[in-house]
Amino acid sequence: MAEIIGIKIIKLDEIDSTNNYTSKLLANSNVIEGTVVVAKAQSSGRGQLSNQWESEYGKNILASFVFYPKFLPVQQQFLLSKVIALGVRDLLTLFVDKVKVKWPNDIYIGNKKVAGILIENSIMGHTLESSIAGVGININQTVFLSDAPNPVSLIYSLKKELDCSELLLVLCECIDKWYSLLSQGNVKMINENYHDSLYQRGIVSTYRDKNGEYEGMIEGVNAIGQLQIKPLSAPLKTYHFKEVEFL
Repeated sequence: MAEIIGIKIIKLDEIDSTNNYTSKLLANSNVIEGTVVVAKAQSSGRGQLSNQWESEYGKNILASFVFYPKFLPVQQQFLLSKVIALGVRDLLTLFVDKVKVKWPNDIYIGNKKVAGILIENSIMGHTLESSIAGVGININQTVFLSDAPNPVSLIYSLKKELDCSELLLVLCECIDKWYSLLSQGNVKMINENYHDSLYQRGIVSTYRDKNGEYEGMIEGVNAIGQLQIKPLSAPLKTYHFKEVEFL
């Protein structure tokens, strides 16, 4: 059983966005760390850079998690993203193989996207005052109407529906494990597991940046969350979000 994450679960029907709802909640009331806001549907579900997250009513996990990681320096905030990604990975690997973390915020089964993460931090001074981690995981949805290029759900592999409420409780336990390790300062274990789970790490693949296409291999992610790629015939390159494209 999770010790912190999921200590309180707020269940909603349809709202604009679980992250929006949780943000307003934090602004107007005292919210216990580990509180989870979950909805059956979102009218304006958000991904990175205002991208929309498509989800059929009641078919998937749509949740936001509240953290107060004041022990974490601002320059290390990407560690929280790693913790959430590893928690989602652990949940999915209970059911399927080939689960990978596609930097910076997606979870893949093979070459298809099954989950997305959106973390919004509130910073005070040199530390994180609060963080809201929005997680969308495709569970039972079989038809996708958006132009997302490669969506997939667990049901495609399992050929049966799963109980999203039960899976949310397991997800809370999975995230709780990694968040506990983070709060204890066990950064090495987090980094090792995250790097081992990186999509296309150690595989020669084609990438595109502002200078054009090239072949290289992902080596890892540095302390501030930049992706590190080693071109086959050039020095190591580092990228912030949206500075490089996976081809």
